[in-house]
Amino acid sequence: MTSSSSREVIVEADGGSRGNPGPAGYGAVVLDPVTGETLAEAAEYIGVATNNVAEYKGLVAGLKAARSLFPDATVHVRMDSKLVVEQMSGRWKIKHPDMKPLAAEAGRVFPAGRVRYEWIPRERNKHADRLANEAMDAGKRGRQWEPSDSTAALDTAAARNAATLPPAPSGPPGDATAGAARARAALATGAGTAGDLGPGRTSTAGAGTSGDLGPGRTGTGSGAWPGTVSPPKAQDDGLFAAEEALTAPASGDFEAQAGALAPTGHAARTHAPTADTAPTGAPAEATGSEATGPETTGREATGSETTGSASAPAPAAPAPAGSAPSAPAPAAPPAPAAPGQGWSAGPDMSAPATFVLLRHGETALTPEKRFSGSGGTDPELSAAGLRQAEAVAEALAARGTIQEIVSSPLTRCRQTAAAVAGRLGLDVRVEQGLRETDFGAWEGLTFGEVRERYPEDLDAWLASPKAAPTGGGESFATVARRVAATRDRLTAAYAGRTVLLVTHVTPIKTLIRLALGAPPESLFRMELSAASISAVAYYADGNASVRLLNDTSHLR
Repeated sequence: MTSSSSREVIVEADGGSRGNPGPAGYGAVVLDPVTGETLAEAAEYIGVATNNVAEYKGLVAGLKAARSLFPDATVHVRMDSKLVVEQMSGRWKIKHPDMKPLAAEAGRVFPAGRVRYEWIPRERNKHADRLANEAMDAGKRGRQWEPSDSTAALDTAAARNAATLPPAPSGPPGDATAGAARARAALATGAGTAGDLGPGRTSTAGAGTSGDLGPGRTGTGSGAWPGTVSPPKAQDDGLFAAEEALTAPASGDFEAQAGALAPTGHAARTHAPTADTAPTGAPAEATGSEATGPETTGREATGSETTGSASAPAPAAPAPAGSAPSAPAPAAPPAPAAPGQGWSAGPDMSAPATFVLLRHGETALTPEKRFSGSGGTDPELSAAGLRQAEAVAEALAARGTIQEIVSSPLTRCRQTAAAVAGRLGLDVRVEQGLRETDFGAWEGLTFGEVRERYPEDLDAWLASPKAAPTGGGESFATVARRVAATRDRLTAAYAGRTVLLVTHVTPIKTLIRLALGAPPESLFRMELSAASISAVAYYADGNASVRLLNDTSHLR
């Protein structure tokens, strides 16, 4: 072993709060940079605190653990908190009174020249994350974390070993990882050939995100209207390599009406602890009336395109005007493919569940670009919004493909849905999981007003999807898990049907992102106008196909 004076160690740290603020804990691990061996672990339940305070306490504990082993070592700190890394690196100012003393304490453990900081994605910080969750779980039982109770090192090693194995072909519809895994399994067993294969956590306040892109059935755009495109031939498909996988449900809250479409009304939110993990990235942007914020600095746009064209079997005929909506049809079993052709027995090419995603029309808050979620005044459509709703209703009636209508419980969505339902002769069913983000104390404010009143909270929110707005709002991580759970319920209920989902900016962008397997920061690159239409098709094999994004041709 080298002497401590020439030794470098890695410190990975994390912290979380179940409620933000709420019951909180941190975890930290000291690692050998060459072998990856765990040299020391630290974790503690710290009572009620915020995510950021817990993260800073985890950093301090990790540095102190490293100093106790090698007082003269150099330290490479790796954390998934952009806020802590940027502040400790001196690039962001530290303004919050709770974090200033913790940052100062961290800076005194080692001389500044012997510590360097690196931001890492959450999926690479699972060991420290697991320790933080173990500490919070112990606190829930009225105890403190004990090193003898920890399984974080064993689980991290098992995860590394599992990463070398072929992925299992499993997952819910719309999880792009599952679709790609099934396709790879089919190819590995000689089930047929396809197109070229090409590139494509959390602590308890964390987020679920998505995985690799599945077969690129179609591109997106106004030329690919839902219900008029068919599954492609095998040679037109392409797989994109997996980088990150959706872990849903993870910690946080989503509606508990499992398997049922809820009646009108708001359901109480709950906060459930867990130790799942997910990739990091910027939180979803709330554009239009929900909110508009600048892109965070230092972040490079990332995204991917799926190209290709196809044609699909015609959709089922819509219900006659005035008739009651038909019950969701059971999922049809995939037709067996001829041996040796295309994907063969791999992917399912039967009729998908197609979600036509309609953002509600304008409210009085939309032109002013104010935060307008599910925790505010629940505004009605403005005169302009009512005109938009009628225009989209006319366009959808002319298309004639919608078979069911499901709406967010918020007034602006129910009004928009009612306009379409009146034209199509369909009933509207309300789904609580389609509601907009609860923006807490930011409801009704502009981005500039939030910046002026809550600068530290806004910085944290922009830096991490697990950070919640001031006053107990929902993090975008929480919304992603809620939306993914809702997606799974609805794809099961409406297999093979075309369903209009009338909802909001964040749920629509999240469904698009999950279908593409794109990272959270991709949400900053999507435009979503009031009364715009997007569409995603979900296949029973786990693949999803984005067919349309932000079509506003019916408003022109």
